[in-house]
Amino acid sequence: MTQPDMLALRAAAGTDFEAFTTADAAIDRLCALYDESAQRLHAAFRARQGCPPEEATYPCLALELPPGTPIQGRPPFDVILDPGFYSTTITRPALFREYLREQIEPLLHHYGQPVLVGRSRHPIPLPYVMEDAVTGLTEADLRLLQEQFALPNLHATDDSIANCELLPDATTPRPLALFTAERTDYSLARLHHYTGTTPRSFQRFILLTNYQRYVDTFRDYARAQVDAGGDYNAFIEPGEQIYTGPDSAPADAPSGSLPQMPAYHLCRPDGDGITLINIGVGPANAKTMTDHLAVLRPHCWLMVGHCAGLRRSQMLGDYVLAHGYVRDDHVLDADLPTWVPVPPIAEVQVAMQEATSLVTGLPESAIKTRLRTGTVMTTDNRDWELRLAHLFTQINMSRAIAVDMESATIAANGFRFRVPYGTLLCVSDKPLHGELKLRGMANAFYRERVSQHLMVGIETMHLLRQQGVTRLHSRKLRGFDEPPFR
Repeated sequence: MTQPDMLALRAAAGTDFEAFTTADAAIDRLCALYDESAQRLHAAFRARQGCPPEEATYPCLALELPPGTPIQGRPPFDVILDPGFYSTTITRPALFREYLREQIEPLLHHYGQPVLVGRSRHPIPLPYVMEDAVTGLTEADLRLLQEQFALPNLHATDDSIANCELLPDATTPRPLALFTAERTDYSLARLHHYTGTTPRSFQRFILLTNYQRYVDTFRDYARAQVDAGGDYNAFIEPGEQIYTGPDSAPADAPSGSLPQMPAYHLCRPDGDGITLINIGVGPANAKTMTDHLAVLRPHCWLMVGHCAGLRRSQMLGDYVLAHGYVRDDHVLDADLPTWVPVPPIAEVQVAMQEATSLVTGLPESAIKTRLRTGTVMTTDNRDWELRLAHLFTQINMSRAIAVDMESATIAANGFRFRVPYGTLLCVSDKPLHGELKLRGMANAFYRERVSQHLMVGIETMHLLRQQGVTRLHSRKLRGFDEPPFR
C-alpha cells in the first residue's frame, strides 16, 4: 500500500490526528475529545440552538502500519496480519479506560508505531449523551431535535464486524475493534434500561441465572463479603443502591418494581468483581442481555441455572457441565448459523469442575457422582415435554443429558462476540422419568441446593481470576481475519 493510499484512509477516518506513544496519553486525549463533544451537545440543547454534526463527533483511535512494518501474529489478540490503516470510533473512553489500556499497550510494544487519536466523522447522537433529552419535550422541542441534532442511525449500527460479514476493502480503513462507538452506545443505554444499573457498575466476571432465589443468595453473600473488608468494596443493586457496609444501606431488598433483567454487582476497585444478572426464562432474554453485555468486553460469562435432566442415573440437585449444545433456540440463527460449532473453552471447563470439587467437598474420584459432563439441548419451547413424541429421536440422537432454555444461546453469543463462556446447570426435574417440576418438590430442592450451586459459580470466577485473565482469551474464539482489539 502506498503512502497516498494511507493519507486517503486517514482522511476518511477523521481529522486532527495526533500521535501517542503511551496508552494513557492516548486515552487522556480520547477523553478530552469526547468530553468536548458532549459539552457542545449539552450547551446547544439547553440553548435550543441545534448543533452541527461536525461539531460533536466521536473521537477516533487509529493505528497506521506502513508497508515494510514487520508483521508477526501474536496470540491471542493484538494480531495484525497486513500493513494498513486501522481505526475505530470510541465512546465513553473514561468508562473503558482499563480495557483500552489493555488493547493499546501491546500494539505499541509489538509494532513500534504510535497510535493516532483524532476526531472522527461520525456525529454523537444527542440521546446517547443526554438520556433525558427525549423526555418531556414539547412539539417545538421535538422538531428542533429532529432537525438540528444527530439522532441514532440504525443504518450504521449493526454487528457486521462481529459477525465476520465485513470483507477487506483497500479503499476504507480496517476495523480496530469489534464494535463502533454508536453500536456501543446503543447497548450501554439498553443495559441501563434492562438491568436498572448504570454501565459503570458492571464487573468483568458475569454470572447469568434464571431464578430469583439465586439473587437472594447472592445478595447475602455479597453483603458478607463487603462487611469482611477483603477484595470487594461495594455491592450495587438495581436503582443504584450502593452497599459499602452495615451503615450504608438497609438490609432488605430494594423497594419498588424491578427492571426486566435486574443486575447485582459485587465490586472490586479494579473492576474484576462479579456481576449476577437474573435474565429470567427463555432464549430471547438470553440473547438480548448478552448482545449488550458484549460491548463491555467482559473476561467471562457463565450460565448457572436449572435444567431438566434426561438420564435415569441423574438425581435432582445433580450438576450438568455442558461441553456441547443442541441449538434448538433459533434466536441466533440469522447471526450465527447452527452449522457453526460452539466449542467448550477448556480453561472454563476445568475451573468449573475444580470449583465443584472445592464447594461440594467431594474428592476428584467421587465428583462424577454429583456432576455429569455432556450435551445440553436449549429450546425455545417452555412446554417442550408436550412434544416429546416429536423430539424423542432428536434428543436421543444428540446424546443430550439436559434441556434448558438459555445455555446454548449464551454460549453461542459468547463464541460470536469472543467472550469466554461456560455452563453449569442444576437438575430441577426429570420429566422423561415422571419427576415433574412440582411446587413442593421444587421448594425442597431449592432449599438444599441453590446456595451450593451459586457458590460453585462464584468459586469458578475466583479461580479464573487467580489463574490470570490472559489465559481465558483463547485463540479458538478468533477468526483468521480479526480486528486487533479483543
